Amino acid sequence: MHQATHAVHTGVYADQTYNSVSTPIYPSSTFYFDSIGKHRGFDYTRSGNPTRAALEQNLAALEGGTAAAITCTGMAAITSTMFLFRPGDHIIAGHDIYGGTYRLFHEVMQNQGYQFSFVDMSDPANVEAAITDKTRCIWIETPSNPLLNIVDIAAVAQIGKSHGAVTIADNTFLSPYFQQPLALGADVVVHSTTKYINGHSDVVGGAIITADEQLGERIKNLVNYLGTPCSPFDAFLVLRGVKTLPIRMEAHEQNAKALAEFLNGHKKVKRVYYPGVADHPQGDLIKRQMTGSGGMLSFDVDRNAVPDLDAFFAKLELFQLAESLGGVESLIEQPWTMSHASMPEAARVACGISEETVRVSLGIEHRDDLVEDMSQALG
Repeated sequence: MHQATHAVHTGVYADQTYNSVSTPIYPSSTFYFDSIGKHRGFDYTRSGNPTRAALEQNLAALEGGTAAAITCTGMAAITSTMFLFRPGDHIIAGHDIYGGTYRLFHEVMQNQGYQFSFVDMSDPANVEAAITDKTRCIWIETPSNPLLNIVDIAAVAQIGKSHGAVTIADNTFLSPYFQQPLALGADVVVHSTTKYINGHSDVVGGAIITADEQLGERIKNLVNYLGTPCSPFDAFLVLRGVKTLPIRMEAHEQNAKALAEFLNGHKKVKRVYYPGVADHPQGDLIKRQMTGSGGMLSFDVDRNAVPDLDAFFAKLELFQLAESLGGVESLIEQPWTMSHASMPEAARVACGISEETVRVSLGIEHRDDLVEDMSQALG
């Protein structure tokens, strides 16, 4: 089936009693046994729940995986994958990843004895050069947050396989509709389902999807042991949201392309970061591994022309100053003080983030209204 059909139908028909078209919410914390050692598939909601199981089937199908584990937040998904490894293990990650991921790796996992190298992954040679005999994981984020640099998933996954390292790809920015890392060789895909997969800014959640069934079982056990699964109600909300993922992603992309085109020619904008621009230096790679450019873009303003970002943000009527992304409404933020403030200043500078950088999540409003709003705010 096509993804649009999977999004609507896969996993959702859990009700055999009343034939509900929507997956029921099973809020029960526990399920009674028919007899000792015999139950009907579920015993305790932390270990498994029918509503969550339906979402797991749906997202595994969308990513072309064999198993999925659904977590209470995107960061819970990332944290759970880290327990595949041990203190002393070496993990290679991009130098321009999401600030919350960087903070977890740098401030928490590193203090527990994990070793990290943060490298520019736009060139796979940098990944190869960072490999050590202790490397057990390569963490990919593509497009990267917030500068939308592109990582060659197939090339990096091959490096991982040749050195016995697990390759994990954060696919949040594009969703499985525009990119499928498992098909390109990645071992694990993670999502913040808070973002595009849910798409309505009313739930936080995460997902971990695998190609290998045994690895998927290990991860499901970890999520159970760590207590990081999502609630049945949150799973219900995400199942509702994912049904419209394909048409939302098309709308997000159309709006991002229109805004990128407008910003590219604006005298107060120094640079636009968006995979869909015609002259993108990684254009060939983008065509090979992505079926769309997504709804996220960033740009650097000319601070001589826009000296007060607060005043610029205040003029906007349709773009809300807020963190997060992937919802039906358009959001805007300054990574330097918001989404990436937890990264040390030196790390932000090293990866190209500055106080001039503005990140935009395009919603599904009409593109002409969004461009007009940005135009009047920039002046």
